[in-house]
Amino acid sequence: MDSNSIITIFLILFFITTNTTSTAKPTISISPTTLSKSTNRIQLNWTGLTSPSNLDWLGIYSPPDSPHDNFIGYMFLSQSSPSTWQSGSGTISLPLTNLRSNYSFRIFHWTEADIDPTKQDHDHNPIPGTKDLVVESVVEVGFEGMTRVAEQIHLAYTDKGDEMKVMFVCGDSDDDRFVRYYSEEEDDDGDVAVVVANVGRYERVHMCDSPANDSIGWRDPGWVFDAVMVNLKPGIRYSYQVGSDSKGWSKLHSFVSRNPNSDETIAFLFGDMGTATPYSTFYRTQDESTSTVKWILRDIKNLGNKPAFISHIGDISYARGLSWMWDEFFTQVEPIASRVPYHVCIGNHEYDWPSQPFRPDWASGIYRTDGGGECGIPYSLRFNMPGNSSELTGTNAPATRNLYYSLDVGSVHFVYISTETNFLPGSGQYNFIKHDLESVNRVKTPFVVVQGHRPMYTTGNDNNKGAPLRERMIEHLEPLFVKNSVNLVLWGHVHRYERFCPLNNFTCGSTGQPQGDDKDGKAYPIHVVIGMAGQDWQPVWQPRIDHPNDPIFPQPERSMYRGGEFGYTRLFATKEKLTFSYVGNHDGKVHDEVEILASGRVLNGGDTNVFGAREKIEAVSFSWHVKGTSILVLGTFGGYCLGYITRTRREYLKRQSWKLHDQV
Repeated sequence: MDSNSIITIFLILFFITTNTTSTAKPTISISPTTLSKSTNRIQLNWTGLTSPSNLDWLGIYSPPDSPHDNFIGYMFLSQSSPSTWQSGSGTISLPLTNLRSNYSFRIFHWTEADIDPTKQDHDHNPIPGTKDLVVESVVEVGFEGMTRVAEQIHLAYTDKGDEMKVMFVCGDSDDDRFVRYYSEEEDDDGDVAVVVANVGRYERVHMCDSPANDSIGWRDPGWVFDAVMVNLKPGIRYSYQVGSDSKGWSKLHSFVSRNPNSDETIAFLFGDMGTATPYSTFYRTQDESTSTVKWILRDIKNLGNKPAFISHIGDISYARGLSWMWDEFFTQVEPIASRVPYHVCIGNHEYDWPSQPFRPDWASGIYRTDGGGECGIPYSLRFNMPGNSSELTGTNAPATRNLYYSLDVGSVHFVYISTETNFLPGSGQYNFIKHDLESVNRVKTPFVVVQGHRPMYTTGNDNNKGAPLRERMIEHLEPLFVKNSVNLVLWGHVHRYERFCPLNNFTCGSTGQPQGDDKDGKAYPIHVVIGMAGQDWQPVWQPRIDHPNDPIFPQPERSMYRGGEFGYTRLFATKEKLTFSYVGNHDGKVHDEVEILASGRVLNGGDTNVFGAREKIEAVSFSWHVKGTSILVLGTFGGYCLGYITRTRREYLKRQSWKLHDQV
């Protein structure tokens, strides 16, 4: 073979190789393609992208045949694989939640020139465009027994002290599902009790508005099962499973039953937590919620065999019409909600829509579209609280439930109310609150705690948008609280922590010690805003009236402690004393604390000095039931500065994470 022939063959081979390389198609490979349970991860590899843009993105779809713009979430390739995306390849590790339908994945090419300023997400960032599909996954990802398995398990108390409710979700209702349970007492006979679960669901036609009832927001919610474990011995640990022989059983869970004979009360309380997702979606999700769950799980484990419960007072999942966000939420809280009862009250982001039944003229700027068209239906079906309160929606949807109720736990009588439905005199809710507070047995439960979503008091600056509601709450509800010696009133909605002095009509009152003309020494209720569990949009405090645009926010005398640190609160009570503590997420330690005696006397946290400053809060000899050691108590100034720094840093990081025009 002469040299010319060799050169010719070489050129042909070079041409073939070059042509093959230049025409190689982009690919997506996924492993594994079958997952055993929610939160399991897949590894997604992509390669072969030519001329990649820093705005190229991965769309996550379920059901897998959803239209391009009906993704459940998206991830920018440049952020997910920062070291390799420019080469046209990368790897993403992604945990998935069982939505009872397979997943598919698609990569789209998107550039700054393609941005449509009319299509924006909740934070006014542009929604990724779908006109330039690059590649989609050939295989789908699913779950073993996808429609059969029971997930999203959560507990709740009932109206009876020897019962425990368990709820869970399955993808079908072909066969009955059950709960089977047994006592872990050594001297127990080992009998396993089995109870059949009731089942229900809601449909797309039940949703009241967009996006809940349109193709972007709606996904099949599955079937919600509800069973009650009965004849429980007081204060005993029980093991339980949910499912069936034919469909399979969940893993073994356990809880400690309520003890009506015990004086102790242990609770974890917060509002506005939401849920975190590993992807971006049409709304901002709540990354800090994972820390809240983490620290509460720590506390629950450290309690050993002491019963406790959780109280989440509104703005629960922040689904706002995106059906799958409820699945994400219940998957995230299952580690705690399957161990202790998870109690809730309704917030604006579960309920509000333009044609809601209670929407007087003064509330037109308050009750808006915050519920995303859900009108309380997912909330009503996915939870089942004590009592039988409900309100008709005025549509073909089922009535909204779980609006107001009460329960006794140890030495505390807890009352839950709805700030989204009618609470004015003459309403069913007002009559319930009045009768309930007047009927409390203060020998059995010397402490009374009321909880609702929108606050009666706050120094957060909402430009007085909520003032008409607060005025009517103060006019009609506060007299009931004061007359019936309510000890604590807890609110959410404002995404900060703020504790007030014993308060009546904006005036600090007695801390329970007879002083001067106050011969009775009766303390007013202490209001506390606890909406700091996850939602990271935080208002500034109210500015000075005569300098509304200056960033100086004086702390009124009635505000004893306020801070911007994310976290939750803990309540521990006996018949002698109630201790209420604020735990910060950044360190899991106590940042504020107040003690109240059964007489109503406030031991600490009620005093002010003539300068209105809160330079420190004295530590108290309170031993929490977790295996902790020292308790860190921060003063208000330190907490305020920490909160301001935390908020500022978080806002900066969020701005940096999504500045399209600044990315390389």
